[in-house]
Amino acid sequence: MRRGTNVHALGGFNQTVIVDTIRRAPEGLSRVEIAKQTGLSAQTVSNVSRRLLDAGVIREAGQQILGVGKPRTILQLDASGLYAIGVHIDPTVITYVILNLDGRVVAHTAVRTPVAVHPDRVIADMRDRIEALIVNSAIDRERVLGVGIAAPGPIDLERGVVLDPPLLERWHGVALRDALAEATGLLVLLDKDVTAATVAELWTSQGESRDNFMFFYYGTGIGVGLALGHEVVRGASSNPGDAGHQMVDPNGPICTCGRRGCLGDSVMPRNLVRNAVAVRFFGAPDGPLDTGVVEEYFTRLAAGADANDTRATAILDEAADRIATGVVQIANLLDVDRVVFGGPYWEYVSAYLLPRLPERINASSALVTPHPIAVSASAIGADVAAVGAACLVLDQALSPRPTALLI
Repeated sequence: MRRGTNVHALGGFNQTVIVDTIRRAPEGLSRVEIAKQTGLSAQTVSNVSRRLLDAGVIREAGQQILGVGKPRTILQLDASGLYAIGVHIDPTVITYVILNLDGRVVAHTAVRTPVAVHPDRVIADMRDRIEALIVNSAIDRERVLGVGIAAPGPIDLERGVVLDPPLLERWHGVALRDALAEATGLLVLLDKDVTAATVAELWTSQGESRDNFMFFYYGTGIGVGLALGHEVVRGASSNPGDAGHQMVDPNGPICTCGRRGCLGDSVMPRNLVRNAVAVRFFGAPDGPLDTGVVEEYFTRLAAGADANDTRATAILDEAADRIATGVVQIANLLDVDRVVFGGPYWEYVSAYLLPRLPERINASSALVTPHPIAVSASAIGADVAAVGAACLVLDQALSPRPTALLI
């Protein structure tokens, strides 16, 4: 538990301490309980609470009677007090969400990611869709804290630049953060998609189940987000989690990097569709395997596996073996005890893969952790990276940061 300070000059920090404390108690807390948990004086809690009530960030939610004496007024977050917008740029789809303070999605839209379109045009469209989302949801724009963007890596977090994503044509050295901030007039944050998804899991989870875990992102490509000690792992340049070139099958297909059996190339939806065409599960498409065709065919492949078609199950069983091998390698290295699966394409195969992965992972002779690995699907769903992008904004605005105390 972070502790506050009673120095008046640090009221901003104290405010985030109190908001964070209330946020972590959905049933609400009295001012006395807040003071006890934060170490702040009763006067400081009273003053800050009054400001938060006036701002509409928290609300009074009835009274609690504990023995004799004056009843205690319960404080809770006012879910409609503030909002954050999240945008997830996947090579297949761009997803937009608005989150309230409870982390609940109150507005959502998604569009196909334009192919071979200059990023300037995409950013202009993003601006228009963000404005339309605010207007259509009837949210007071003054209560929008900002916009978070989850983008494929690598990124330059400090400069807010998308550097060279392998599956987004023409997106090389794009100063996305500043361009969208200028276009919308809102605060904009940029982070890697797998990191944003990990933030979403941390922000929306309760207890210790998410203290040490990996988030296995399954979209147009694959990636891994990491949390250790309930903190997101960011690495030296905020570009962790590029697990695509883990070797999981020395006899597997030749990867674009020139080696055999790399995880990303082995299990990415586009290549599983190619495998399905090769075994004649369905005929080859008339045109190129663009993102729309891949999604259509991958949906059919997943449905075939659910219906126990042996050609489809063989393809997904092989993918499960390779995913499990990759998960075991990471679990051994970092001593995580849970893997959470999610992402746009995970939703199609979750029903088939999720029951099969725990045994493959925990029965592996290569697993050396002294504990089993829990396996689950993200409860957030396909929009987890967009939700995580919005959580980046909520986290920056509402989570206490000791660096704020530095002079």
